[in-house]
Amino acid sequence: MLQGAHTAIVTPFNKNGAVDYGKYRELIEFQIENGIDGIVPVGTTGESPTLNNSEHMKVIEETLKTVHGRALVIAGTGANSTSEAVELTTLAKELGVNATLQVTPYYNKPNQEGLYRHFSMVADIGLPVVLYNVPGRTSREIAIETVARLALHPNVIAVKEAGGKVERVKQTLDVCDLEVLSGDDALALPMMRDGAIGVISVASNVVPGVVASLIHTALEGNWNASQLLHDKYVQLFDAMFIDTNPIPVKAALAMMGKIEEVYRLPLCEMSSADKETLRKVMVSSGVL
Repeated sequence: MLQGAHTAIVTPFNKNGAVDYGKYRELIEFQIENGIDGIVPVGTTGESPTLNNSEHMKVIEETLKTVHGRALVIAGTGANSTSEAVELTTLAKELGVNATLQVTPYYNKPNQEGLYRHFSMVADIGLPVVLYNVPGRTSREIAIETVARLALHPNVIAVKEAGGKVERVKQTLDVCDLEVLSGDDALALPMMRDGAIGVISVASNVVPGVVASLIHTALEGNWNASQLLHDKYVQLFDAMFIDTNPIPVKAALAMMGKIEEVYRLPLCEMSSADKETLRKVMVSSGVL
């Protein structure tokens, strides 16, 4: 269902700090024109922690209107409060998204039984669920055994792996038949060699055509072409994390003239040294 290249899209703000829906629609068009298979709004890359619930739903609604069936919409509706995740997911289901991305509850560090109950309660809503394993952000890994338990729920369909461990792909596929999506651009190709079926990408905000081609050629079994693209752009993929995501990707989009470089606190601009490093990588990659 979720095979392909999906963009964890940024949420652009105007100079006053409000969501810039005009620029947002332009970003979505840029993605679709370049062959991206899915849009993932209001994830971490979309600065969801600093959007209020009204803005959160408005961004999802604008995504659906702009996409208009031309790509999948996998809405980020996770939270570290199960009741909030349930509320957001219920509203997203009513809007008509294709699936929901559910981040591991962060900061309160539930045990594995708590994780199982949390994700199960969200899955009971009836919307297809993509589990999001990102221990670097949440300080809690979804154990493979817990993934296997959750895979028995008919609405849990996939897992986004962003823990930096390629071996998690085979470990997951050995115990269940969930689809696995890489959550790391630099590991997308290695993970696909082990059985992943795509990526939820940060770098595709900047180079959607490149990421789409890399993933699609890999899905076709043309590993040499995919490897060439990986090798050419892996420095750019890494540069997207020179500072906390989404600071570098928004800086990159601002350099390209696509958005204003505006964040909401506690996120702010990267150092001038890091920005210059990012600029050099973008030039050497042919993006600028």
